[in-house]
Amino acid sequence: MKTSLRLKTSLQENIEELLNEQIAMEAHSSAAYLAMSAWCNVQGLQGAAKFYRHQSAEERTHMMKIFDFVNDAGGHPASPEVKNVPKNFNNLHDLLIMALEMEIKITENFNRIVDQCHKSKDFQTAKFLDWFLDEQLEEEQTARRAIELYELIGTEGTGLFRIDHEIEKLMQD
Repeated sequence: MKTSLRLKTSLQENIEELLNEQIAMEAHSSAAYLAMSAWCNVQGLQGAAKFYRHQSAEERTHMMKIFDFVNDAGGHPASPEVKNVPKNFNNLHDLLIMALEMEIKITENFNRIVDQCHKSKDFQTAKFLDWFLDEQLEEEQTARRAIELYELIGTEGTGLFRIDHEIEKLMQD
């Protein structure tokens, strides 16, 4: 049952549903990055472990920004259940590819929500989501750079050690 306060909102039900789906995606991404951090740590890749732990925290922050927006707009944000989080990876390269693919899916979903906002004439939500679109460009760029470093440096000799240190530096860029 909605209270009379919650009945008075400009947030349309279909947009609220899409935002709650995005909350779930951000939660899954945060959990996946945390699993990546744990895997890297077990492999002795301390720099990559720190980087992915940082990414996990960032995704949770994104989730909470959307959660708070839905709540502030008079909607009902959903606390997501997180399932199917990968825990094992074949190697660092596969992990890096998975991270990029995850970011691309998140970007595509934000684009879908913004498109729906424009169709529904919900310009306030579209304006709120602008920050996320800019952020996703940065997230994809960072994920691509990590893959590029892996492929440029290679794993021969001390290559993996160097890759690990370079990935850690991506937190500062």
